[in-house]
Amino acid sequence: MTDVQLTGSTYLPIEHYGVIGDLQTVALVGINGSIDWYCYPRFDSPSMFAAILDAARGGHFQITAVETAARHKQLYFPDTNVLITRFLSPDGVGELTDFMPLGRAEEHAARSIVRRVCVVRGTLHFRAECLPAFDYARASHETVVQSAGALFVPTAAIPDAPDLRMALRTNVPLTRYEDGVAGEFTLSAGQSASFILAPAGGTETLPPVVEGEVDQAFQTTVRFWRRWLARCTYRGRWREMVLRSALALKLLTYAPTGAIVAAPTTSLPETLGGTRNWDYRYTWIRDAAFTLYALLRIGFTEEAGQFMEWLEARTRELDPDGSLQIVYGIDGRHALPEEILPHLDGYCDSRPVRIGNAAYCQLQLDIYGELMDSVYLYNKHGSPISYDLWNNLRRLMDWLTRNWDRPDEGIWEVRGGRHQFVHSKVMSWVAFDRGLRIARQRGLPADEHTWRETRNQIYEQVVARGWSPVRRAFVQYYGSDILDASNLLMPLVKFMGPTDPRILATLDRTLEDLVSDSLVYRYDPAVCDDGLGGAREGTFSICTFWLVECLTRAGRTEEARLIMEKMFTYANHLGLFAEEIGPSGEALGNFPQAFTHLALISAAVNLDRALGHGPVT
Repeated sequence: MTDVQLTGSTYLPIEHYGVIGDLQTVALVGINGSIDWYCYPRFDSPSMFAAILDAARGGHFQITAVETAARHKQLYFPDTNVLITRFLSPDGVGELTDFMPLGRAEEHAARSIVRRVCVVRGTLHFRAECLPAFDYARASHETVVQSAGALFVPTAAIPDAPDLRMALRTNVPLTRYEDGVAGEFTLSAGQSASFILAPAGGTETLPPVVEGEVDQAFQTTVRFWRRWLARCTYRGRWREMVLRSALALKLLTYAPTGAIVAAPTTSLPETLGGTRNWDYRYTWIRDAAFTLYALLRIGFTEEAGQFMEWLEARTRELDPDGSLQIVYGIDGRHALPEEILPHLDGYCDSRPVRIGNAAYCQLQLDIYGELMDSVYLYNKHGSPISYDLWNNLRRLMDWLTRNWDRPDEGIWEVRGGRHQFVHSKVMSWVAFDRGLRIARQRGLPADEHTWRETRNQIYEQVVARGWSPVRRAFVQYYGSDILDASNLLMPLVKFMGPTDPRILATLDRTLEDLVSDSLVYRYDPAVCDDGLGGAREGTFSICTFWLVECLTRAGRTEEARLIMEKMFTYANHLGLFAEEIGPSGEALGNFPQAFTHLALISAAVNLDRALGHGPVT
């Protein structure tokens, strides 16, 4: 638990948020008791609260102790995603419990945010403010105050929820405040007040919050999370961090389809005041292999199967030429047009604020390797794949046979032009290698001669053109002398042995050029034209966990363990990671990021096994 006394800054640090959710969307809850990000009804729907992207216009729902001397702490109720925010002052101690109900038969129909505040010692005065700003603060609404709460009625249809009317039910008296409502109340030890925010449907008169209603929802939600987490098989050294990562990944899962969003937020900046602000509320094919590997390694075969079903559905929707898109909507939709919201200031004035992601139009050849690796892993450790899926994969492989040698935008989705990225070639090799393995293991029909010849051709080309004798390292793209942390994946995907001299040399050059006190930059934008300007960005957390795995497989476990332990100190007070870490240890980029937590699980499993003298797989 972090102990924080807030200074009155307009924006909370990104790391000062916790997250709650109902497997269809999430809310970010600040350590000051403010919900500053919430999209309804889905992760990628328009926001209702977006103060994290514009403190003045975005909208928020805050419940906090009025005492200016109050200190703030946050923790999760043990083994759950139920969040507790504590307010500590000389006058008393209060607790705000936040969750989205789960665990009942109607868990995907009864969508709500439940907030219960109580005092455990002394007496505290609280203020609640609910100021919605529908459709990314583009839609106006009417506020109707009633004795049991308030109704918020948009004056125009909201995308994804055209009939949306939100109701805030509470027994605390509310009054009109700006475009929403506010209320102040005092509680003494043993007293509590509750707030329930949910769609109003056709309700015109709000019923009061019934005694026991909130408590029952709390108990069923706690049971839901604990039953789910009990399936985790990891018992290693870093169990607390792995369990929290698993819980975070479950929160980022869209239950109706099994898709996992890269992150539940948009436009949180990779550099404060910069333009590297992207919408991550979608599902990348690239994450597939990491997702399947992490879930299967710690016992979540059901989640792995659901995600595999989502992947299989995408292979039935190939482009006419047989190719695959790199990123999709959580419901499987293909078009994710990028739009700038100029009326929003952005987090700490970091413009532009974007929704949608134009990367869906890019060519990124590495995704075929990640897809085939995920299928290989699921076929081996989950369930045998179907013949129909295999036929679709053969179409993909036919396309890749003809196109693997093209330049592309690469793993980092650069916007400065296409190159012959080494990582893209390595993952193309993975695609053919895993395809051959699956065909052999299952006796499935395949053009094995062509696949084998192509695989060998790619391998020899990568070694000949991707290796720099001058840098003594594999480089970012053919003909360059730029290092790239994605090459740390070479031994992880079994392209080359972890103790091969070329891998060890690349590892050493990476430690020299891209690592700062254990933290890893993906590349140096000052020498790499990625089309986004040369501003220095933060270190990429996933790359640090790749470094841990690379060192582990090279037998350098003491180095790996120290980096791992240091990395954990950069998690926030709840064990959550954003995409990047800034120069002062601050969180940067979208939060929390699934990719980082997937890499954490993989690194923890393999390093723990290596320290226990078992094989690393």
